[in-house]
Amino acid sequence: MPARKSAQKIAQKTALRDQLLTSRNQLSLAERSLAATRIAEHLLALPEVRRAASVAAYVSIGAEPGTGLLLDSLITAGKRVILPVLMPDNDLDWAAYDGSLASARRGMLEPTGPRLGVTAIATPEVVLVPGLAVGADGMRLGRGGGSYDRALGRVPVGTFTCVLLHDAELLDAVPSESHDRLVTAAVTPSGVRHFRSP
Repeated sequence: MPARKSAQKIAQKTALRDQLLTSRNQLSLAERSLAATRIAEHLLALPEVRRAASVAAYVSIGAEPGTGLLLDSLITAGKRVILPVLMPDNDLDWAAYDGSLASARRGMLEPTGPRLGVTAIATPEVVLVPGLAVGADGMRLGRGGGSYDRALGRVPVGTFTCVLLHDAELLDAVPSESHDRLVTAAVTPSGVRHFRSP
């Protein structure tokens, strides 16, 4: 029976991911640009981000809410920013962002600086992560590779962890499995939603 339930969860996640990715891909460039601007404004106004010395973030790809403006604004504000480097086993190493990026696997852009190790994610006061949706309990739905679930497992309890989403991706619930990780907040173009701390 447990194997059957697990297969059902996987099927539910796959169907929901397909639906969310289709919706994202239908957004116009103007909608995506406005979303990126508003998300950056909301995040930069948050007390957790304003007082943070260090922020873990990521470089958006495809129809994800854009992070270019946000990354530049964090650097301008004097924050130390670390970005992920995808390893062959889908785990994430990290490197400091100095404004330069290089092409990497799967169409990603990665920082060019020295690698800091997989545990570097444990040091920033703020951790910003991608996702496809989040439930009302703070359960994040990712793309299915498990990279960020592993990374979030290394983040100390109490760290501000926030997923960047479009408005329609705030859901009542998302299917989850035992390895899935909660976040403490979600930011969309409409604002910030805080969840109970995991």
